[in-house]
Amino acid sequence: MSKIYNDIVETVGRTPLVRLNKVTEGIDATVLLKCEFFNPLSSVKDRIGMSMIEAAEKAAT
Repeated sequence: MSKIYNDIVETVGRTPLVRLNKVTEGIDATVLLKCEFFNPLSSVKDRIGMSMIEAAEKAAT
């Protein structure tokens, strides 16, 4: 069952990894795909933006 989040902020950085089995057929390797499009704005930049906001909020206190 999928996790239910309380708000969109909780989903930032919770991107799944998917094993690419066909790519590694016949070789001794594991290739993983990180699905950044699962972030709220479909970008790795969501993590950076969230980090900047958290740093600014921490500096303001």
